[in-house]
Amino acid sequence: MPRTPSGSNGFVRIRSDKAIRVPKTAEIVAGRLRQQIIRGTLREGDLLRSEAELMEQFGVSRPTLRETIRILESESLIAVTRGSRGGARVLAPDIRVAARYAGLFLQHSGATLEDVQAARVLLEPQAARRLAEERAESAISVLRNHITLESAALADGPEFAQLSTRFHELIMELAGNQTLALIVGMLRDIIETHAARALTPEAIAATRTDLAVRSHKKLVDFIEAGEADKAMSHWREHVNSVAARMGAVMGERRKIDLFE
Repeated sequence: MPRTPSGSNGFVRIRSDKAIRVPKTAEIVAGRLRQQIIRGTLREGDLLRSEAELMEQFGVSRPTLRETIRILESESLIAVTRGSRGGARVLAPDIRVAARYAGLFLQHSGATLEDVQAARVLLEPQAARRLAEERAESAISVLRNHITLESAALADGPEFAQLSTRFHELIMELAGNQTLALIVGMLRDIIETHAARALTPEAIAATRTDLAVRSHKKLVDFIEAGEADKAMSHWREHVNSVAARMGAVMGERRKIDLFE
């Protein structure tokens, strides 16, 4: 299709008069390195090659390479340390990065914490149902072992809170749908960002950790028995209860605000 050469603004014109953005060289190089990280060619903890080696590998200038590094650093795919032993070290994709972008969008849209909690209530019980339908021994074993850890941390509020959060994550992960697990993980991270500001040490210490463990055990019992409807119903009630307690502290209709 006929087109004119690209201009200094990085766009080209085609016959339809629609502007097509031509990626900058730094973005192209960042895309190649990003692909290597996502596909596992570059693994978490690996150091990128030296600046000189990367410049030679991609045939780019130092300013272009440094812009590439800034792009990947802004995406939390690498961490840069300075000094003689420094360099750019590969990081695994972090759900908190996705959660922050999702949170910014929801805040801009005027969404409330009630909206976010309602989405969790819709999604998590379905995962519990799926686990009960499959009755995988490996999943049941993982959940029971985790409950053992929770039981050992009943008197440690902050530690138990982390373990309880992890139990919710396991329900989603073991259900096998990575897309749903990602979405719920993002929603949970948004909620916990607000909870960390609102919940005092006294409130955490007053949490009935024994009741939470009892509820977790009951869910796993339903899963092991293959009681899919009961597993879903119980987990919906549990997630609703958690949402209600957090809403009482943070305010259900409180708008999302990541900048307080």
